[in-house]
Amino acid sequence: MSVPSYSLRDGNSIPAIGLGTYGLNGPAGTEAIESGIQAGYRLVDTAVNYGNEAEVGQAIAGSGVDRGELFLTTKLPGRHHGYDETLASFEESREKLDVDWVDLYLIHWPNPSVDKYVESWRAMINLRERGLARSIGVSNFTAPMLSRLIDETGVVPVVNQVELHPYFPQEELRAFHDEHEIRTEAWSPLGRKSDLLAEPVLAEIAAEHGVSVAQTVLRWDVEHEVIPIPKSAHAARQRENLDVFGFTLRTEEVEAISALARGRIWGADPDVHEEM
Repeated sequence: MSVPSYSLRDGNSIPAIGLGTYGLNGPAGTEAIESGIQAGYRLVDTAVNYGNEAEVGQAIAGSGVDRGELFLTTKLPGRHHGYDETLASFEESREKLDVDWVDLYLIHWPNPSVDKYVESWRAMINLRERGLARSIGVSNFTAPMLSRLIDETGVVPVVNQVELHPYFPQEELRAFHDEHEIRTEAWSPLGRKSDLLAEPVLAEIAAEHGVSVAQTVLRWDVEHEVIPIPKSAHAARQRENLDVFGFTLRTEEVEAISALARGRIWGADPDVHEEM
């Protein structure tokens, strides 16, 4: 299945949908990730804190897909913030993944009380300049945090991966991203552990298009040029989640889905929530 791509501000491109791997660990995790790659996912998203970089590397190696066709993302954990710490953490990730380069390297959480994310960003600029991380970005950053990175280093993150789903559309942050040519990625785009997929309006729109509720939500992301990173261990669901480029939503349908907005599901506000 062919997946379209978006351009990034650094001249690289990124697939319009990705495979989330949180919780895909051990041999079963490797098998699930490999299944996703074979289904057509070319963006694979992991992190040090997922504890499965080795499994992702094994899946990539076993998939039969050329490394150059894949877009691999991993993330720097909070406990490794700092310039030298970031460089060392990246090398550990690269070794576990068993790859020569990472396509996108993200700061996983800003952890403002530690106040080292600018130092980490400078190290990531170094990694990009050396070709080890082809693109660099962040995750869970607010507009003021992004502005600080830009003001202090002159380098704009190409991506900000954040909680984003119809309950939390992030309209203000997306507008800031658009203004600075930052691509928006959505973690937990299907609103894990919430009632999102049971919303009647989604069922109605899905029936209108002859698709599933999950496909409807993911297509809502696509309509906003948001890159969703859905996670599934099941081959059939992986294929279903990927199959969202054969239909479009009408403007009023997009607006009806956005009207479900009510806020974060987990209360993970980056100004106060921190992960090490």
